[in-house]
Amino acid sequence: MKVTHPFNKNDLKRLYEEYFESLRGFLYYKCGDIDVANDLVQETFIKVWNRRDDIQVETVKSLLYTIANNLLMNHFNHEKVVREHQKSANVELSSNSTSPQFQMEEAEFEKKLNDVIESLPADCREVFLMNRIDKLKYAEIAERLGLSVKAIEKRMSKTLGIIRESLGMKI
Repeated sequence: MKVTHPFNKNDLKRLYEEYFESLRGFLYYKCGDIDVANDLVQETFIKVWNRRDDIQVETVKSLLYTIANNLLMNHFNHEKVVREHQKSANVELSSNSTSPQFQMEEAEFEKKLNDVIESLPADCREVFLMNRIDKLKYAEIAERLGLSVKAIEKRMSKTLGIIRESLGMKI
């Protein structure tokens, strides 16, 4: 896209038409939720419009993907905070029915498990969470990521090995 004048609504429209589908696919493959992907693409173009005075045409594609990826990371971080809050609320609710020793051990194990999951390579973590949290079958994961089922099996096997080694137990 060549712009020799100040960035305007028509330029944004052309950018949107040119990059919407590829950005949505990029985000969808990373998060596995088409609604989240659509929302984040919309936010990406809003941010581009807000920064229109600083846009350099030569790097606009890179800027779009950088903004989209950053928004996705922010989304994941927000989800993590929500999960932590829900877990703490659940611990408070269940605290009356379990011993303090059990609660402490459970909390320690959960922290270790979360630390191990966070330390996994991104491709392994993605497959693990899609399978264990989203309850997707390997074939569904392979389709979403554009990989073979064998590649997904290999990633999952590698992931489970890392977890087993880190925690000293099966999961």
